[in-house]
Amino acid sequence: MKTMTDNFMISFLQRFDEHPFDVKLHGKTHHIGNGNPTFVVDLKEDIEGKELLTSTSLALGEAYMKGNLEVEGDLFEALDSFLGQMDRFSTDRSKLKKLMFTSQSKKNQEKEVTSHYDIGNDFYSLWLDETMSYSCGYFKHETDTLYEAQCNKVERILEKLCLKKDMTLLDIGCGWGYLLIRAAKEYGVKGLGITLSHEQQKEFEERIEKEGLTGQIEVARLDYRELEKSGRQFDRVVSVGMLEHVGRANYELFVKNVDSVLKPGGLLLLHYISALKEYPGDPWIKKYIFPGGMVPSLREIIHLFGDYRFYTLDVESLRRHYYKTLRCWEQNFSGHRQEVEEKMGTEFARMWELYLSSCAATFHNGIIDLHQILVSKGVNNELPMTRWY
Repeated sequence: MKTMTDNFMISFLQRFDEHPFDVKLHGKTHHIGNGNPTFVVDLKEDIEGKELLTSTSLALGEAYMKGNLEVEGDLFEALDSFLGQMDRFSTDRSKLKKLMFTSQSKKNQEKEVTSHYDIGNDFYSLWLDETMSYSCGYFKHETDTLYEAQCNKVERILEKLCLKKDMTLLDIGCGWGYLLIRAAKEYGVKGLGITLSHEQQKEFEERIEKEGLTGQIEVARLDYRELEKSGRQFDRVVSVGMLEHVGRANYELFVKNVDSVLKPGGLLLLHYISALKEYPGDPWIKKYIFPGGMVPSLREIIHLFGDYRFYTLDVESLRRHYYKTLRCWEQNFSGHRQEVEEKMGTEFARMWELYLSSCAATFHNGIIDLHQILVSKGVNNELPMTRWY
């Protein structure tokens, strides 16, 4: 029986033969691909064939989390080799329907968002930089630190928004608030940040008080779907890393709510993880990291803007910057691995390590991208005629 299982496992792994590697299984070493192995996969327990066929991602990811699969060599390098061949993964969408397509109701999406962002500010502070920015940085120079890259990113966004003193700025999915704080201090704007995370709101409120910005900026726990009824109006709207939680069926609803609060001639900057096509997402990521997460394609978001008379002014890809950001996070996380294990447990630490490394690999392979789109509500002839940054 073991021989049949072994034969299936090795036969299955042979589909990932673009980069040579070895597999250790039941005391034997099997070689995959041509050339010297660049890493070794050590399988300490069998993985059922039906699990691999239902979801290769889930089967291998869960085996790694539980310690039943070890990688001898650099984890990122191994994942970079594997995930560049994701078209060879098996995913049975009919069996995974409940996991892949969750409810996009307010109640469920709030539960999904808080499951990721409310696991503790102290945890995130271990491996994010001092700004607590949990999104793609911008590396102006090869030698930039993570902190410098995050400051560069925020400044780049604020410059694109062409801010002026006393303008009003709405940040949808404001995180821990660094962007709005910097906008208020450097440009003199007034702002509102909205989030569904209790932990982010708490930290942001403390930062506002500490920075002496009470009355100038505020943070609220608010769903984007409530903006239309808010009666508020803003000169500028920004959203960084939030659209991934909206869900394909609600993209137009998101744009509609932005339109309802953005003044005529106002600007919207959307910064989000994107894809070439409209994929439903990865099963392992959806189960363990971002429940309900969905990566929009660039074309479907651009298509929506025209329906609301939003004129596209600028589109920029930061894919390679996100790859580098993730490698920095991965390095920081590794430096605090023992603390994470003590606080969250070994399985969680292995899960998060796999998450950071696999995301870096998918950006590196171009499976996903990061785009900033700048649009104007209506024709806006008052803006600079040349690229302003």
